[in-house]
Amino acid sequence: MRQIPVDTSAASVMVAQPPQPKVKDRRTGERAMDAESGAALSTVDVMFAANGEVEILTVTVPENSISGELVMGTPVAITGLIARPWENEFNGQRRHGIAFRAVAVTSLVESASKPKAA
Repeated sequence: MRQIPVDTSAASVMVAQPPQPKVKDRRTGERAMDAESGAALSTVDVMFAANGEVEILTVTVPENSISGELVMGTPVAITGLIARPWENEFNGQRRHGIAFRAVAVTSLVESASKPKAA
């Protein structure tokens, strides 16, 4: 499947919605798990501002790779962000979109509050 790396270096990124458990099956409530590591997955909605445009993206990330307290408005760094186009057909309806996945989401407030070495 095609994966497109997303450059976040020139973007301002803030939490729009705190992390939520990613659910694999809504009927049973089964959690989505990372196929490689087995870690539970979460989603974080972020405001991604770059080139004069703002988008709200839902980013899937391993739960153990979320650091710091992520509340609405918290500036964050997103490590290893990729976009993955998807398409499916269900009951004769074709759907498509772009899924976003990251290696980690880190609060920048936490790192900014640490004292700097002289």
